[in-house]
Amino acid sequence: MLTLWILAAVLCILLGPLYLIYKPPNFLMRHFQRRWSDVLWQVSVDSKVVALTIDDGPSEYTHEIMQILKGNDAAATFFIIGSQVPGREDTLQDLVRNGNELGNHAMHDEPSRSLTDATLTEQIHTVEEMLRSAYSAFDREPPRYFRPGSGFFSDRMRKLSAGLGYQLVLGSIYPHDPQISYWRVNAKHILSMLHPGGIIICHDRRSWTAPMLRKVLPEIRRQGYRIVTVTELLKESIE
Repeated sequence: MLTLWILAAVLCILLGPLYLIYKPPNFLMRHFQRRWSDVLWQVSVDSKVVALTIDDGPSEYTHEIMQILKGNDAAATFFIIGSQVPGREDTLQDLVRNGNELGNHAMHDEPSRSLTDATLTEQIHTVEEMLRSAYSAFDREPPRYFRPGSGFFSDRMRKLSAGLGYQLVLGSIYPHDPQISYWRVNAKHILSMLHPGGIIICHDRRSWTAPMLRKVLPEIRRQGYRIVTVTELLKESIE
């Protein structure tokens, strides 16, 4: 019996931190928002509204995702990887035309934290021009949101982003869908973490994202939530 208790204790010690990463409790996210107040994790609101963010586009799946959003009266902030854009410039315009917005996700699918200041600055500026080109058709400027590659940031990156006039955006509801390809698992995760003011993170460029959204978005709406962009969520802030 003692051996079983020891084994259970060891499993808790090993798996506990992993569970907190996979499914962080809301009090932890509130702590993060206070600790790094210049990084956007979630927003204090007094209505049932969440922001949907979609990383790593555009891709061959972006149009399908956009149609799913449109069919559910939802909008999202798409964080764009610059290397994905050539040949898909019209897709960016279509996203904006349909009420979505575009954020900056640097040039490549890589940890932004590992880049030098000069390289990261160059990448952000390059993607910025791509987004400006997409928005120019509507005589508008893109929002200045940056999501670091792999979701990791540093004090150096915070300072750099602020100096470039960008808001760092992370989130509070993340099914780890780049690593977990089972859309039903990811849908259940999002719904279990749903809360007013939350920012959902999911990913383009994966075949399992569209079926997940087909399941998740109607259920979120059924629970009385609006699904909006980061900009629209910030307008709901009570702080």
